[in-house]
Amino acid sequence: MTVNEWAALDEDVRGELVDGVLVEEEMPSLIHETVVGWLYVVLSTWARACGGLAAPSGVKLAVRADSGRMADVVVWFAGKKPEALGAVRVPPDVVVEIVSPSARDERRDRIEKPDDYAAFGVRWYWLVDPELRSFEIWELGSDGRYTRACATVGGKVDPVPGCEGLALDLKALWAEVERVIGGV
Repeated sequence: MTVNEWAALDEDVRGELVDGVLVEEEMPSLIHETVVGWLYVVLSTWARACGGLAAPSGVKLAVRADSGRMADVVVWFAGKKPEALGAVRVPPDVVVEIVSPSARDERRDRIEKPDDYAAFGVRWYWLVDPELRSFEIWELGSDGRYTRACATVGGKVDPVPGCEGLALDLKALWAEVERVIGGV
């Protein structure tokens, strides 16, 4: 399957394209979607104020000729214009992945996806692990590899590397996760 064929699939057909093969994704949990929603609200508000654009899950990124990924949240800074339809070939400036609890999905988020995003030219790769309550930001270097720019488990990230004027209150994020777990 090509990236264009993958991008043209019906919205009900979920999965990423890896080496020309459609790979089904795990259905996200309420915890996963709560983290995505929380980050999307914060990032879209910030991006809009800066002239950029943010989008939640479902954007099909053409990361390689035979591979496509769908990040949990993507952000383009001002001056970038991604395609509105089909496969997006303009690399986002920030890609956020929420780590899923299964070993297969964790491997994908921590090992496989960073290589694809680096090859695509994504400058900032964020990994958020709700189970560990950890938050990491990786920056793409001139050598085409990511190095960790930030890692924390709580408090406030201020400033957020690469995102001038943005602060993240992780205590509030983890409180929202706890609210979901507790059913409040």
